[in-house]
Amino acid sequence: MYTLFHHPFCPHSRFVRLLIGEYGLDLRLVEERVWERREAFLTLNPAGATPVLFAEGQFAIPGGAIIAEYVDEVHGAEMGDRRLLPTAMAERIEVRRLMAWFNEKFFEEASGLLVTERIYKRFMAEENGGGAPAAEVIRAAKTNVRYHLNYIGWLAQRRNYLAGERLTYADLAAAAHLSAIDYLGDVPWVEDEAAKNWYARVKSRPSFRPLLSEWLAGVPASRTYVDLDF
Repeated sequence: MYTLFHHPFCPHSRFVRLLIGEYGLDLRLVEERVWERREAFLTLNPAGATPVLFAEGQFAIPGGAIIAEYVDEVHGAEMGDRRLLPTAMAERIEVRRLMAWFNEKFFEEASGLLVTERIYKRFMAEENGGGAPAAEVIRAAKTNVRYHLNYIGWLAQRRNYLAGERLTYADLAAAAHLSAIDYLGDVPWVEDEAAKNWYARVKSRPSFRPLLSEWLAGVPASRTYVDLDF
């Protein structure tokens, strides 16, 4: 049994929940509001960021990419052909490259900004950065979403999945970030059919169901969020 300190709309936390679901591992969720800077949580991860994975009697594992590597090292061999980090070196490099693209670049330019402005700031005290969303930040992030969606579509037109012929961490990372902002209605799906069709396939997987069942009080989900045939 693993414990994950997370926030339901943290894209990196969603990535870890998806990969844990694909591996079929038991997971207990503990919601963490990182802006509260709890001392007990900072002991687990001095960076003060979610997600953090913890197994009883073991050390805390911080960060989506580190957690993904850890889970692959411990459980990957058991998955056989369904392993989410391939064994061939060239394929592993491509998966890691795309993981970094979405968990770092997409997060910094789009998903992290939108989640912070439209969700986190609703619950943050003013002294911690809370308050009204910054319209100019939201506009810039939405513009960046289009750029990343176009890249996803470009990959999806040339491969069965984003990094190759089968599902990998790359698909889960991209889908996790998209899911958080799709809840808000900030993904222009009509602009890229290939990206939309790829996402529909990933979104239909059983590992996605817990994410689609979560709702935020006062912020209704977009029409496309739970619709598998959007």
